[in-house]
Amino acid sequence: MDLASVHIIVHGHVQGVYFRDFTRRQAVVLGITGYARNLTGEEAVEVRAEGEKSKLRMLIERLESGPPTANVVRLDADWSAYTGSYHGFEIRY
Repeated sequence: MDLASVHIIVHGHVQGVYFRDFTRRQAVVLGITGYARNLTGEEAVEVRAEGEKSKLRMLIERLESGPPTANVVRLDADWSAYTGSYHGFEIRY
């Protein structure tokens, strides 16, 4: 199993459209841990996620579209080593 961590910033119309909840549901289905939160002062959502690298890639693919009411303009992903810091996936406020 190839474990990894990824820090994702999703830019566009992604706040007020249930993007964080969409992200949490996708992560739970894929067995990914971490969190999603809105970034204040900008139209972006931050996601920190850990798990199997192949599942993280699937999550990124799903976030590139997001829920039907979202409009993703750009997604930035920075990969790093797995830390085991998270237990489950949560929405942070």
